[in-house]
Amino acid sequence: MNSVKKTGWYILYVRSRHEKKIEHQLGEKKIESFLPTIKTTRQWSDRKKLVEVPLFPSYIFVKINSPFNYHWALSIKGVCGVVRFGKEFAIASDTEIDNIKLLLSNKSFEKIEIENQEPITGINYKIQDGPLNGLKCELLKINNKNKIVVKVASLKQNIIATLPKENLLEVHLPI
Repeated sequence: MNSVKKTGWYILYVRSRHEKKIEHQLGEKKIESFLPTIKTTRQWSDRKKLVEVPLFPSYIFVKINSPFNYHWALSIKGVCGVVRFGKEFAIASDTEIDNIKLLLSNKSFEKIEIENQEPITGINYKIQDGPLNGLKCELLKINNKNKIVVKVASLKQNIIATLPKENLLEVHLPI
């Protein structure tokens, strides 16, 4: 097993539906973690309920500062491993983590969804107004709605959120 060589936000792959429990156990071991969640309505045969679910099912971001933290994180029951692409660990940058937190903290979005395929290339924007000020994004036209795409390159996923057009200002920036 390769050991950690640099610090950063590593991405743990965990057993399905164990994300919150593992995040709690990481906290007990004083290891900083981030489990992005969204609220969604689930339908049962007799009722509908608003539930909080992971934005990236089976994934938890964990801040690894030392080989000790790395091994403690992997020793938690339910952790399957660290996400890799080839021989390289998938490490999210602080900017990516901050962008996800910023996106999830904004209540003006009508809907947030995940897309794991490369989006159609659109116009690049930088949001220069409101709580997402400074966020770099790519605009897509899907079903006549303006959606911003925040690319999480380390996880090879994209977060898509509907945002009113008046909050976007075109500035043609590379992402």
